[in-house]
Amino acid sequence: MNTKVVRIKEEEKTRETLEKNPGLLEAAEILKNGGLVAFPTETVYGLGANALNEEAAKKIYAAKGRPSDNPLIAHISCMEELPAIVKEIPEAGRKLAEKYWPGPLTMIFPKKDIVPYGTTGGLDTVAVRMPVDPVANCLIHLAGVPIAAPSANTSGRPSPTKAEHVIEDMDGKIEMIIDGGAVGIGVESTIVDVSGEIPTLLRPGAITIEMLRETLGQVDIDPVILGPVGGDIKPKAPGMKYRHYAPKADMTLVEGDMDKVVAYINEQTKKAEAEGKKVGIICTEESQDMYQGGNLEVIGSREHEETVAHNLFAVLRDFDARKVDCIFSESFSKDQLGQAIMNRLCKAAGYHIVNI
Repeated sequence: MNTKVVRIKEEEKTRETLEKNPGLLEAAEILKNGGLVAFPTETVYGLGANALNEEAAKKIYAAKGRPSDNPLIAHISCMEELPAIVKEIPEAGRKLAEKYWPGPLTMIFPKKDIVPYGTTGGLDTVAVRMPVDPVANCLIHLAGVPIAAPSANTSGRPSPTKAEHVIEDMDGKIEMIIDGGAVGIGVESTIVDVSGEIPTLLRPGAITIEMLRETLGQVDIDPVILGPVGGDIKPKAPGMKYRHYAPKADMTLVEGDMDKVVAYINEQTKKAEAEGKKVGIICTEESQDMYQGGNLEVIGSREHEETVAHNLFAVLRDFDARKVDCIFSESFSKDQLGQAIMNRLCKAAGYHIVNI
């Protein structure tokens, strides 16, 4: 299969222009007809298919090498499209939609029969998001159907934040890639289950637990966010069960006082390099001058954690390109956006964490 790449420039991202864009119109037809299209969202690039077409959903799993019990997120372009795919909209869901849609928030609702189990990973619930990215939102509108779209990467690899990342993983496997430039946020959407009595956070993201509780009051946190999950668990949302975001090299996350963290990483780097290994180090703007060896990747600034989130997956992919043998990463705070950053780093490291 030849994968077509369509570039959309910043000045072309007005709704009026997008609705007439030949590449976007072609992409909408591909989706209507059961094909696959990768496209930018505000979080990461998504790999889209018609969420109501079970055969199309199967193509997503095949292209990604994704386990079939890992649910997909159905993307809509406006609130008017929600009642067609969910049985009810609980009060918590209404409040969150009013506050954060369109945006980087996914909610889990009881599904209608029109949504096939092939999209939901066999569950009676469906995960739904309304992206604010103008390209994504207009594409869904033009397609006229909800679009199932996990991240557009090979399953388990770092999520794609640039079209180049998608091309690396998906070229020749899908019909089209829409290149809208680098994404804004850089980590996947927050996922909240509103189908039960108490809203529950299933995946942290840019809409933080603090923001959710400010809007709703009580919001529980699923234990899966805090540590690895056993193989017998059936995931209710993407990313809950399987290893995600992983670079090819072995990765260790180092927690503790920053001076001790740096000293430990310097010591381990010296040992590894003496054994002939190529070492990657994930550091920050504040700490980069403290390291004595290794291949440094500055992930962002601790004072501006949105820069860390934005660069996280690109840094992991850069280490793959540099063919490092092992990676050591600093850790981050676990509140606000730091919760999402640490969730992704822990999964990338396979929960290999050293506390100093």
